[in-house]
Amino acid sequence: MGFSFADIIQRAVLYLPVLLLSLTVHEFAHAWAARRLGDDTAERMGRLTLNPLAHADPLGTFLLPLIAPFGWAKPVPVDPSRFRKGVDMGKGMMFTSLAGPFANVILAILSTLVLGMLFRFAPGFSQRVGGLAAFLQISIQMNVVLAVFNLIPIPPLDGSRIVDAFLPARFRPQWEAFARFSPFLLLALVFFGWRVIGVPVEAGIRLLERLLVAIV
Repeated sequence: MGFSFADIIQRAVLYLPVLLLSLTVHEFAHAWAARRLGDDTAERMGRLTLNPLAHADPLGTFLLPLIAPFGWAKPVPVDPSRFRKGVDMGKGMMFTSLAGPFANVILAILSTLVLGMLFRFAPGFSQRVGGLAAFLQISIQMNVVLAVFNLIPIPPLDGSRIVDAFLPARFRPQWEAFARFSPFLLLALVFFGWRVIGVPVEAGIRLLERLLVAIV
């Protein structure tokens, strides 16, 4: 199925701003968590910021999302050898990896709260400024998807760092062999992986819908 010029404009107006915000918060959370553990690598490279341009990838953040329902930002560099004394490298990497999806969950909850408050206390405003309500609704869905997707244990997704932190040494060769196929697995996941993430994504969205109904 092809995309019309109107489709591309709609994606640019509605989806790109939400994706840019969501990816920026995600990568900032990685940088913030690493800095809390003593690693200033991301900070020195200008990534400890909420400036979207510091995290945006020209292809993954701006071009590809215009024609496909996914995108990415530049990964935040983390050097576990720079964690402060007493911080286990594996667990530190797990903490910094979890920070990104956790930030997306928080952003989805905040978007739900703002949307609910808008509908409850300013219904007329929400009708006049329909774009704001659409922005918040897309933000809820997109951030749930980003959180779940990034927790999948396929390198270099955040979920793989969690596995890496707890994986016994005897399974390391098999894990490294698995990691060599990760580019192909990620490609398959992007195009055919809704069956993998669909259930947790729908469960997360239903929970937020309940929160929204409770507020309204």
